[in-house]
Amino acid sequence: MSTRKTTVFYVLLTAVASFAVALVIASRLDMTPASSAQTLTVPSMNSAPLGGPIDALTFRTIAKAQSPMVVNIRTEMRTKTQDLSDFFGGGGGGADDLFRRFFGPGAGGQDDQDDSGRGGNRGRRPQQPREQKTQAAGTGFVINAKDGFILTNNHVVDDATKIEVQFLGDEDDEAYTAKVIGKDALTDSALIQLTEMPKHPLAEAKFGDSSQMAAGDWVMAIGNPFGYAHTVTIGVVSAIGRSFQALPGRSNEMIQTDAAINPGNSGGPLLNIRGEVIGINTAIISNDRTSGNIGIGFAVPINTVRELLPQLRQGKIVRGRIGVEVQAVPRDGYEEFGLKSRMGAIVGRVPAGGASAKAGIRAGDVIIEYNGRPIPNRDELVKMVIATKPGTSVPIKLLREKQEKTLNVTVEELDLDAEQQALRGGGRGNNNTPPEPEEQGAAGFGLTLQNLTTQMARRLQMPSGTAGAIVADVDPNSDSARVLRMGDVILSVNGKSVTNAMEAGRELQKIMSGRIARILVWRTTGDRGDEIFVTVKKE
Repeated sequence: MSTRKTTVFYVLLTAVASFAVALVIASRLDMTPASSAQTLTVPSMNSAPLGGPIDALTFRTIAKAQSPMVVNIRTEMRTKTQDLSDFFGGGGGGADDLFRRFFGPGAGGQDDQDDSGRGGNRGRRPQQPREQKTQAAGTGFVINAKDGFILTNNHVVDDATKIEVQFLGDEDDEAYTAKVIGKDALTDSALIQLTEMPKHPLAEAKFGDSSQMAAGDWVMAIGNPFGYAHTVTIGVVSAIGRSFQALPGRSNEMIQTDAAINPGNSGGPLLNIRGEVIGINTAIISNDRTSGNIGIGFAVPINTVRELLPQLRQGKIVRGRIGVEVQAVPRDGYEEFGLKSRMGAIVGRVPAGGASAKAGIRAGDVIIEYNGRPIPNRDELVKMVIATKPGTSVPIKLLREKQEKTLNVTVEELDLDAEQQALRGGGRGNNNTPPEPEEQGAAGFGLTLQNLTTQMARRLQMPSGTAGAIVADVDPNSDSARVLRMGDVILSVNGKSVTNAMEAGRELQKIMSGRIARILVWRTTGDRGDEIFVTVKKE
């Protein structure tokens, strides 16, 4: 081998060796970046039938075996506050929110000195909101010991600037930091991960099948109520499939239990008689006298969250939407829609520009099939839609004036943040100032109607040329008060268009007592208006 070739060979050999040594050193010193491709294995689910005897040691055994996988969570967040009079005196009902009332942060003290150092508020300019630290506590449970993944509630870690986790047996207030990996407001679930691991091995939760649970089944809750770590409570499943409003306009089916759940239990596991997680404790019903347990608690079914784990690991939940608001078909009068049984979902509103509006769906239509599958009720339709991949074209069969029609809708992606922001920005604007009532009543419906003037129509931002009858008053004791309000404009009754108060009153009077009226109205909220479909039973 020539001298030159030998030199090149040894240079390359030295470079390769140096690179290998550098990798070893870096790995030992943890200098290499963590892999972003880390995946989360979805825990297996035990669907074997529940059964077997219960004895004096059953619950003791479950508590001893499962408490190690339960963690206490402490969070710290920064909040904007005004002076003490604002904090305690109150405008706004945010402090009365169910989750915040149940698991909310405590108040911090504030300085009440003005700029000159003198106490008191007299003559003081309005203070700018101050930033203060608040702390809250909750619960979670380990689902992956190797990588330190923990499940909890979204509202436990939402907006947290610091998350600390404590395990059973930790002494001297020893805690480990964690970070949020993914969260979902709709199911109130969150996946967090330890950023520093304990020296001791971690215990993992075992998943049961929440679809197996029935009223009367024994359950156990383990959590951190009022800071009392790893508290065990026993109860039964009180009901399944309870509709619970998780967000304005959206609800989930929950497991109801009478196992004692209190502030701090949030995010902890609800276990079946085998010690398997079948739910995540989320909320309670409280009253004015107590903020603690009164025997009505709710847990998110673990099957619901388990399906979302891969998306929580990626940090984003993708859901479908078709751009409609749907209502339940009334128990009485479903025949009025051309239905042979109580099934389907009534389209209440179709916002302009959405997927359904583009496809030609109208308020008052009854959706009876989605992508070839029958619709048993409104909630099932919502489940089908949010489970559909955005961009998919789906055939929807509906009844319009008792006639079947099939339309194709391209599913959009649901943006929960934007949806909730739009709902929060709603409310009645100045356009809904109650008009002066006329002597045109609708007997049996508790309504007073008025002719719609051009000026009113313009103020209500109605499309040019639209006619109808404006609702001037609603009897609060009538069925109409449930769905109609002053300022609504009745456009049609049972599919027949009306142009004034007299026509609307005449069509409403044609309806027999005890039957329902199918009413299409125009409703203006804030700076926008939409067609809304409602049903009202005549007294």
